[in-house]
Amino acid sequence: MILRVEHTTEFAYDGPIAEAYTELRLRPLEGGGQHCSSFRLDTQPPGVRVREYFDHFGNAVHHFDVLESHDRLLVTAASEVWTPQTLVSDRVEPTPLELHDYLGPTSYSPFTEPIRELAAAHPGARELMHAVYTGLVYEPGATDVQTRADEVLALGRGVCQDFAHVLLAACRCEGIPARYVSGYLYDPTLVGDNAASHAWVDVWEGEQGWVALDPTHDREQTDAYVRVAVGRDYDDVPPTRGVYTGTANEILSVRVGLQSL
Repeated sequence: MILRVEHTTEFAYDGPIAEAYTELRLRPLEGGGQHCSSFRLDTQPPGVRVREYFDHFGNAVHHFDVLESHDRLLVTAASEVWTPQTLVSDRVEPTPLELHDYLGPTSYSPFTEPIRELAAAHPGARELMHAVYTGLVYEPGATDVQTRADEVLALGRGVCQDFAHVLLAACRCEGIPARYVSGYLYDPTLVGDNAASHAWVDVWEGEQGWVALDPTHDREQTDAYVRVAVGRDYDDVPPTRGVYTGTANEILSVRVGLQSL
């Protein structure tokens, strides 16, 4: 499938700020059968010099400074992406460093007793995916961006980020390397807002290589998924991150649209 993605982020302030440094992870990944044929980043105010580097996990990171006083910053990332029917793994064994990253606990996915009990009761990544899907209720607003996997289990509800963190922690408790995936999910049945930022999990399955599992929908990745970044958990892959100088309060708003071409 060929998808066009438009991701607009607005940073609004209730007063002028003197300086802002912003980091973006919005360019879709290259590889795994996915190909990003075009990517454009526009900013308002215009004329900002945008630089790029690749982080430890292979994600493209764009960053820039706005040095003059302003009370609004608008960033629009537009991409065209070819997506495969499923993740195409090169079956290259994870390096020792990758195993260190993808087998250990994190602040979002700790190895607490509830997580260990879930992992022990459902051995195997696909069994764990189904257990997370059936054991949690999808409920926007029930959690926030800081909620940990064990807190999600206690609540019994959450959003895709929470489902992914629970599956990550449980798989790693069982010795299954797992990494967090951020991106988008295209749903042509929705009218108007036919896209959403999404999160799911890659697990290492030996001869099959990396397999992409979505615990929010209890299925493997399909061509409706656009992969943007991977890491140990959400903290490695936020779409935007930044700091600014000033006393004004920031209001962040995001709009995402996907179109099948």
